[in-house]
Amino acid sequence: MGDTPHSPPRKKLFIKTYGCQMNVYDSGRMADVLAPLGYAPTATPDDADMVILNTCHIREKAAEKVFSDLGRMRPLKKDRDMIIAVAGCVAQAEGAEIMARAPFVDIVLGPQTYHRLPEMVARATRAQAASAFPAKRTGILDTEFPAEPKFDHLPAPKADGPTAFLSVQEGCDKFCTFCVVPYTRGAEYSRPVADILREARGLVAGGAQELTLLGQNVNAYHGNTADKHTWGLGRLIRALAEIDGLTRIRYTTSHPRDMDDDLIKAHGDVPQLMPFLHLPVQSGSDKILESMNRGHTHDDYRRIVDKLRAARPDIALSSDFITGYPGETDKDFEDTMALVHDIGFVQSFSFKYSPRPGTPAAALKPQVPEDVKTERLHHLQQVLDAQLRTFNKNCIGKTFDVLLTNPGRYPGQIVGRSPYLQAVHVMADPKHIGAIVPLKIVTLESYSLGAVWADAATPAVSA
Repeated sequence: MGDTPHSPPRKKLFIKTYGCQMNVYDSGRMADVLAPLGYAPTATPDDADMVILNTCHIREKAAEKVFSDLGRMRPLKKDRDMIIAVAGCVAQAEGAEIMARAPFVDIVLGPQTYHRLPEMVARATRAQAASAFPAKRTGILDTEFPAEPKFDHLPAPKADGPTAFLSVQEGCDKFCTFCVVPYTRGAEYSRPVADILREARGLVAGGAQELTLLGQNVNAYHGNTADKHTWGLGRLIRALAEIDGLTRIRYTTSHPRDMDDDLIKAHGDVPQLMPFLHLPVQSGSDKILESMNRGHTHDDYRRIVDKLRAARPDIALSSDFITGYPGETDKDFEDTMALVHDIGFVQSFSFKYSPRPGTPAAALKPQVPEDVKTERLHHLQQVLDAQLRTFNKNCIGKTFDVLLTNPGRYPGQIVGRSPYLQAVHVMADPKHIGAIVPLKIVTLESYSLGAVWADAATPAVSA
C-alpha cells in the first residue's frame, strides 16, 4: 500500500549505534521521534535518506572511529540529498571538531537534545533545498543541556518483542577521574515515578515481559511521586513488580556507592528481579580507587556483595575493570586480582586505561607503559574468562526458566535469555517466542548455552 494523502512520504533511516545500552535506547527513541516525518528503519546506509551515528565516548580512540565511519558515509551523500547526523557522547564532547573536520555533516546533537531532532531535520532539509552548493552549507550544532527534560517531549516508546529498555535515570554526579559521562550526559536526573510506571504499563501491554531499567547510575534513582515523596530504586522496582504481565526486571548500570539496603533487600523480596547484577568496581586497590574518586574501598565492595548474597543466595555478579590506570603498581594490580578471585564474576568488561581529554586522570603521572597495561589486561581477562566458563559449565544439567526472544541462526532454532542473561538456544516452534519455558541446559558453546525442552514437571533450579 502506498502513502496516503495525509501521511508524509516514506524515507529510509539508518542508525549505527556505538557503545552502551543507553545508546541502544536513545537510538530507538530517535527513530520514534522521526517516524512522524516519514522515516522508517533500514538495515543499510547505502540507500538511506538519513544516517545517524549515535556515538559513545567510553572506548579508546572513540572520536577517530566516528571520523572513519563518516569518511565511508561521505561518498553516499555526494550526489543526493542525504542527511547525515552525529549524535551521542562524542557529538556532545567534540561537536565543534566534527563540524570543522567533516563539514558535510548536517546535524550534530548531544544526548540531551534528540527530542528536538524533527526541528533540526526540518532546518537541514530547508538548507539543502535552498543551497546550490552543498559544500557551503552550514551544519546544525545542538549540544546545549536544555532546561526541560527531554522525556517530556518524546512519544511513548513501543515494545518490539518480549524485552524492552526503560530509561529511569540519566547523568552522573560521581565525577570519576577517568570518565567523561558527567560532561557529556550532564547532572543526575531521575524521571518522575508516574511517568515511569505509565511507560512500563504501555510496554507490557505491547508485549514486553522483561524490562531493563537504564541509567548512567541507575541505582542513584530518586524520583518524585505525585504527592512529593521520593522513591529510591528499590521502591520503584517493587511498584513495577505489581504490573500484571511483567515477569522479569533488570537494571544497569549501578554504582557501589548507591547500593543501599532497601535495594539490596529488594533482591530477596521481589521474585521478578533477576538474580544477575552488573556492579562495576574498576579496581581492587584502595589507592587506585581513591585516585579514581570512586568513593568506596575494596572492603566496601566486598561487604555489599556479602549483603547481596545473603539476600539472594543465587545471585551472580558482573563488573567492569580498568588496568593500567595512572600510578597503578604491580601491588595495586595484585589487589585487583585478589578481589577477582575472592568475589568470582560470571561476566565482566575489562579495558586498558586510555586518557580522555579534559578528565583529571589524563594529567596524572606516572602513566603506565602500554606494554604493561596490555600484559595486565591479558592476565586479568584470562582469569575472568575462566570464571565465566566455570559458571556456564556448572549450568549443564540444570533447568532454567528461559524467556524465548527471537529466531536463532539455524532453521527451527530459537534463542532466549536465562535468568543470568546467558544466551540459550533450543530447537522449537517459533510460536513459543515470547514465552518463558523450562529448558534443560545440555551443551556449552563459545558464547551461549544449548538446551532441550525440559519435562513439564521438571522444576527450574538456580545456578
